Amino acid sequence: MSEKMNKINVYNKEFEIFLSSGIIQQTIDKMADQINKDIVGKDVLFLVVLNGAFMFAADLLKRIKGDCKISFVKLSSYVGTRSTSTVRELIGLDEILRGRTVIIVEDIVDTGITMANTIEKLMHLEAAEVKLATLLFKPEAFQKDFPIDYIGLEIPNDFIIGYGLDYDGLARNYPDIYKLIGKE
Repeated sequence: MSEKMNKINVYNKEFEIFLSSGIIQQTIDKMADQINKDIVGKDVLFLVVLNGAFMFAADLLKRIKGDCKISFVKLSSYVGTRSTSTVRELIGLDEILRGRTVIIVEDIVDTGITMANTIEKLMHLEAAEVKLATLLFKPEAFQKDFPIDYIGLEIPNDFIIGYGLDYDGLARNYPDIYKLIGKE
């Protein structure tokens, strides 16, 4: 394993360590325990939101007990370091949801715009229930009122990268999460 970096630079912006890989894995353990209790006897589809949630989903789903299906959807509402109010669906869903429990696996919920749109679409496809599992939640930025069933950690409204989270495509590969030093 490579040496932990306390600071990194991406596109001439400096980021400092915010959450270590150890904290992230402990958080995922707790989330998986709760999800495992809740899904006993249910027909579950885990719907992973790409690109950002790929690392979180891989670690979380390795801890899920029993049979489940996994599918992927690619949504986006970000440009650079800022969220937009427009959600673009890039890769669609090709699963039958009628009567199933769908658990959306998301890396981060901040404004909630992307998830509100996604939950609405899934309910129209007649899912029995739609639940949301997010590694990170920014309550200060949240603009919607839907429930979040599984929250790993609540964090301040800082711009963060690493562990799947990116800045214009870079930094997803870091095992730790970093926050931007200073403000935009």
